[in-house]
This record gives sequence, C-alpha cells and structure tokens, in this order.
Amino acid sequence: MSTPSNTSVPRANSLARLLPSASDYSELRSSWRVDITAGVTVAIVALPLALAFGISSGVSAAAGLVTAVVAGIVAAIFGGSNVQVSGPTGAMAVILAPVVAVHGAGSVPLLAIIAGIMLIVMALSGLGRAVSLIPWTVVEGFTLGIAMIIFLQQVPMALGTTAEVGLNPAVAAVAAFGDADWSVAAQTLGIVAGVWALILLLPKIHPMIPGSLIGVIVATVVVVVTGMQVPTIGALPTALPAPQLPAFDLATLGDLAAPAVGIAILAAIESLLSARVASRMADTGPYAPDRELSGQGLASIASGLFGGMPATGAIARTAVNVRSGARTRVSAILHGLLLLVVIYFGSSLVAHIPLAALAGVLMATATRMVAPTTFRALAQAPRTDLLVFAITALITVAFDLIIAIEIGLVVAAVIALKQVADQAGVRREDLPGEQQPGDERIALVRIDGAMFFGAAERLRREFDSFSGIEVVIIRLSRLSGLDSSGANTLVEVIETFEQRGVTVLLKGLQPQHRKVADAYGVLGALRSDEHVFHSIEDAVEHARSHIRRGPARQ
Repeated sequence: MSTPSNTSVPRANSLARLLPSASDYSELRSSWRVDITAGVTVAIVALPLALAFGISSGVSAAAGLVTAVVAGIVAAIFGGSNVQVSGPTGAMAVILAPVVAVHGAGSVPLLAIIAGIMLIVMALSGLGRAVSLIPWTVVEGFTLGIAMIIFLQQVPMALGTTAEVGLNPAVAAVAAFGDADWSVAAQTLGIVAGVWALILLLPKIHPMIPGSLIGVIVATVVVVVTGMQVPTIGALPTALPAPQLPAFDLATLGDLAAPAVGIAILAAIESLLSARVASRMADTGPYAPDRELSGQGLASIASGLFGGMPATGAIARTAVNVRSGARTRVSAILHGLLLLVVIYFGSSLVAHIPLAALAGVLMATATRMVAPTTFRALAQAPRTDLLVFAITALITVAFDLIIAIEIGLVVAAVIALKQVADQAGVRREDLPGEQQPGDERIALVRIDGAMFFGAAERLRREFDSFSGIEVVIIRLSRLSGLDSSGANTLVEVIETFEQRGVTVLLKGLQPQHRKVADAYGVLGALRSDEHVFHSIEDAVEHARSHIRRGPARQ
C-alpha cells in the first residue's frame, strides 16, 4: 500500500512546481500602482510590434494581435517569471515565415498547439536548465542572424511591394528593388524614415516616451490626411475569435512535426533567455525554468485555439516592463487586457496603419537586437569565439535558425574539446628526496587534464617518447577526467611499456575514475596487483627496489 503513495508524492510535487501559487502576487499590495503603470507602458510598446510580427510571419496582423492578448495573459499567469512579457516575436516570425510558405497560414494555429504540447513535455522532463548549456557566442550569433532577417524581410514593405512567398529574405530584399514602383516607394521610404527617426529621437527627450507607437500614429495621420495611396493593414477582427481546435489528420500532424520541434526549441531558448535577463535586471525573485516552459507551452496552445501564433517570452517587452518598475505578473496580464480592448474598440483605427510604418518599427527594432557591447567584447575575444558567432549568424540568414543553432553548438563543442585537449599533457618530474644511483632509469610522469577521446592519442604519443628507462611511475592524482578512449589508451601505454620490459607503477587512481579503469582493464594490464600505490614515496621506493634487483629479477 505504501508504494503507490510514495511514488505519487514526487509526481504531485513535480506538477505543483509548474502551477501558479499565491506567492506569485505576494508583493501586489505594495506594488499595484507601478504594476499598472508598467502594464500600460508595455501595452503601448507591444501594439505595433504585435501587428508587425504578425504580418512579418506571413500570417496576419490580426493573428499577431490575438497572440499578444491570449498568449500574453496565459504566459503571465502560468509562466516561471514574475515580470516576463510574452507574445509574437521577431525570432518566431522568422521561423514561421518559411513554414507558412510551404503549409499555408491555416497551419499556424495547429502548429502552435503541437509546439505548446512539446514545451509542456520538456517542462515535465526537467529540461528547463538545459538552455544554460548553449554558449553565449551561439546565442548572440543567432540573435544577430534573426536581426538581419527581420531587417531584410521589411525591405519589400518599405518599398511598397510584397515579397514572393518562401523566398530567402536576402534574395527577396534584392528583388524588391527591381519590382518597386518608385512613385509609391518614394512615399513608403519616407514613412519608414520618419517612423525610424521618431523611434530614435523621442526616447532621448524622455526614456518613457513610446517612440514606436507615436511614430506609427504620426505616420497613419499623415497618410490619412494627405490621402497617400500606400498599402495599409486593412480590416481587423472587432472581437476575439471563439476558441476551437483546428482541423487536422495524421498526415498533417506528420508534416508539421518537424517544424513544430524547431518552434518548440526556439520558444524554449528565447523564453528562458528572456526570463534570465529579467531576473538580472531587477530583484523580482528568481525565475523557475521548467515552469516557464510549461507556461509558454500553455500560452501557445491557448493562442492556437484562438487562431493565433506560437508565442515566446519577448526580451524587448520584458525589459520595458522591468524598467517601468513592474514587480508582479499583474503588469503583463494588464498588458494583454489592454490589447484586448484595442481589438474590441480600436480595430477600425488600426486598420488604417500603413505597412511601411510597421516596417520602420521592425527595422529599428532589428538594429537594436544586438548590443554594441557584444561587438566590442568579440573584438577583444579569441578568434574562435568570433568564428562561432559569425558562423551561427551567417547560417541563420542563409539557411535556417535551428540548423544555425545546431551547427553553432557543434563548432563551439569542437573548439571547447580542443581547448580541453590542449590542456592535457604528460609531464616528467624529478623523483622526490635525495637522488640515488639508478634514479635515471626511473621515469616519474604526471598526467595533467583530462584523458579523453580528444586528447588520448596525443598523450599516447607523448608516452612513446620516453626511452632508456626500466620503471615508469604514472601519477594519476592530477587526472581531471577519464573516458573509455582514455582508459583504452592507458591500457595500451601500460602494455607497450611492459612488452619492452619496463615495469609500470600507477599512483593516485581517483575513486571517480576507478569504475571506468576497472571496466576497461587498466589495473589488469599491470604486471602485478602490487603496482598500484596511494603514496608517491611508496611508489618511488618500490621503483628503486626494482632497479636494485636488476631487470632479470623484475
């Protein structure tokens, strides 16, 4: 009877850590004023971005707005950060665009639901902390790549044209110059420049001035008053759609499985990075990585049910939330509710926003995604860091975000392994104490670093360089790691010395390496069980006794 009870307790605890609790709002009594102010500020910043990312993804401005509302509220309640703001993001728009080109915009809600389920599975599996294993150079590299793609995607809109569906953003940007009607392009480029200028200049007057929103409002007023014939957002829904499960079959699920994995991975990476940044910006409590994944999963599922897009934590909006003084989840929830008000009461006004104004917002956003400090740091960093950064960024633009992360991780791992291997080596030491006759025929060698597959062959060659000796003492006390390749190499080294008539003594085999050593027969390769020592003095004395007895008696 006790077994089911004991196993159910850990499961209950595991689920409880992913659920909301009263402690999420412990500071609300003292912080509600700043939370309300922060929520209003974030909503003002989020409105043009939600519309722009919806269009940029190839779905629609309405889908972006719905996602900001539904996912923003759900993620705020169930997520693992007290100040995270979620919704459509540039990175998600980048990865959705080619999927929409192949499967159509109608596949996106189902894609959001599948990716959301995957995120919940990742949370239940405890994978929230895995993102910390991604190197900084890879993260910054694909951030730069995303920024470049976002910028390039806006070029057709900035010129008053539309890009061919599925075309690489760089190719589409070049093609847009040939397809542009320059009588229209002159007007749209003017709108882009005006919006961009306001975004840059207004915050210098006061940091809390919402440059993006004011830029969009000014551009819209100018277009309406002057009667400019430029593309606009067009009709938006005047109410939140009723939730419904998108139609699907097994074939559709199979087709969407691969892109859903990529979207889930991206959502996990971006959301956890954003939550980590927020936790460093202000003392609003630690974030719970696994709860953040489950919250983002529920947010994407809810968004899909309402016809929206997959969502992630948004670094820029989260930063605005923190800088505005937010302390609890109320600010992010309020941001979603205010955007809901826009759907019900402001959609007719939003419909007149020129697409070029949104292009200006996203171009300005793209240029600020990678901080200048990143480039300054890379300029002084080792060339290998710059290589990983550049490879990840270029592959992101040329091919695919997930491929870029995979290749960036592989390159970073290879470089890291090489650096670890370079630290490994065989060092010959002097025998301790007063020198005695015959000591020149004893080699005391120390293995530094890790003896693993990356360094094993080089260490074997270094051992091969020893000659003119009758006894070798191999010190393992400084060995930091031993894998199967290292253990096999150690066996080969011992057997090679023994075949030459050189007695091998081992000193300082550590307990954590004993299991691998026993599995691959390291101790069995020795001539005697008595050739393993814990004290260097005992090992040296034993080696000298071998020299005194002579080779024939060893």
